[in-house]
Amino acid sequence: MATPYPNPAEIKREWWVIDLEGATLGRAATKIATLLRGKHKPIFTPHLDAGDFVVVINADKVKLTGRKLDQKEYHRFTGYPGNMRHFTARELLARKPEELIKLAVKRMLPRNSLGRTTFKKLKVYAGAEHPHTAQNPKTYAVDASLQK
Repeated sequence: MATPYPNPAEIKREWWVIDLEGATLGRAATKIATLLRGKHKPIFTPHLDAGDFVVVINADKVKLTGRKLDQKEYHRFTGYPGNMRHFTARELLARKPEELIKLAVKRMLPRNSLGRTTFKKLKVYAGAEHPHTAQNPKTYAVDASLQK
């Protein structure tokens, strides 16, 4: 008896909009990663990309708990010797709030070619406007009871 696997050409992908206003970064990132991988679907298969497209708005209004805004550090290497750049979460949120969300979600995805193709389905915007209204995205509510 063979295990039925979904045909990649027949997987239906939906579009979701997630509003991060007042949401906690880590909890929202796990929900986003789940939607991107397709773990919310009954046809989930670990080696196939069965996930949906996710549009994240209001990335600049996300919250971090505790003292993470000042203690959490991000690093970027320019490619030149001695040029390792360090940013706190507060600096990154002020300068590039989209990158803060993208880094949190990317680190929750597999580190292989499947994770790289899955990550391309994530669209993050700092404000409330996005250019994906033609896809008729559904709103996905991050659980309000988990937010503080």
